[in-house]
Amino acid sequence: MKKNLLLAAVSLIALSAAAPALAADLAARPYTKAPAMVAAIYDWSGFYIGINGGGGSAHSTWDLVGGGREGSHDATGGTVGGQIGYRWQSGQWVFGVEGQGNWADFSGDNVSALFATRNRSKIDSFGLITGQIGYAWNNVLIYAKGGAAVAGTKYDVFSTASGALLASNDQTRWGGTVGAGIEYGFAPNWSLGVEYNHIFLQDKDVSFALVPSTDRIRQDVDMGLVRLNYKFGPGQMLGRY
Repeated sequence: MKKNLLLAAVSLIALSAAAPALAADLAARPYTKAPAMVAAIYDWSGFYIGINGGGGSAHSTWDLVGGGREGSHDATGGTVGGQIGYRWQSGQWVFGVEGQGNWADFSGDNVSALFATRNRSKIDSFGLITGQIGYAWNNVLIYAKGGAAVAGTKYDVFSTASGALLASNDQTRWGGTVGAGIEYGFAPNWSLGVEYNHIFLQDKDVSFALVPSTDRIRQDVDMGLVRLNYKFGPGQMLGRY
């Protein structure tokens, strides 16, 4: 009996001595490395579609073939349209192709220096097919563009005495375009930008049957646009460590 009591006492003392060490073992936790910080990078790659609007001015010069200069004027007004394109990104460089079509109302006139007439020019539509090259700082993109341009134009000759329309001619004119813009990605699939474009239209002889006369008309267009684009696909924010 005494032997059993002695063994029980020894066991109790041993357990009491081991308890702090056991508690210390239970409290200890393994060291875990904190996750690395992730920086969000905007991805400009993918198909996009958008709308645009703004204003422009087409400088028109009328030269009577074989007879001298009739005069010049600025055809000004507003424009609205849309664009569709594709971009791909390599590092911070961004490359793209784009097609754009706009309705326009760029109109202006001047009194002829040779006749008792008023000459009016109007651009009612235009299209651009361009390539792009740009450089991105995360969600800010600056770019240059260039390519082909086509414009729907109309030319009218009015009598200065009566205001009556004497002759009219509608033409589709081809030329080239250069431009530049800056775009800001404010959401994973949305971007807002501003853009400047200059359109060079070829000099073209325009005949007016009822006058009759033929003028060589030169036109250049300058315009500024605000653009809103939506990029297709999943969220376009990439992560890197």
